[in-house]
Amino acid sequence: MDYIIAFLVGGVICALVQILLDKTKLMPGRVMVILVCSGAVLGALGIYDMFQDFAHAGASVPLLGFGNVLWTGVREAVDEQGFIGLFLGGFKAGAAGTSAALIFGWLASVIFQPKMRK
Repeated sequence: MDYIIAFLVGGVICALVQILLDKTKLMPGRVMVILVCSGAVLGALGIYDMFQDFAHAGASVPLLGFGNVLWTGVREAVDEQGFIGLFLGGFKAGAAGTSAALIFGWLASVIFQPKMRK
């Protein structure tokens, strides 16, 4: 049942984002920033943890989850290190996911030899 809920929640998030892209003049980069910031705000309000407990990977994989990871890292670093945690927490919390995205993106480009569109 967890897989079905995760699939449905992730699908609803993606469908809402696609509607936002289709019905507004927002560029994809701005929509991604809105998603990351929304995840951070929901995490700060304490709503995201309950949402993630319900939806599991359906909530943690989209960009909303990345915003929540950044917020959680900053909050924990500020509690441990004080003011400097504002600058260090997000980097430490998001480092593994960002590194994985870069490495797998590079591997895909090496394997499939992308061509420029004309």
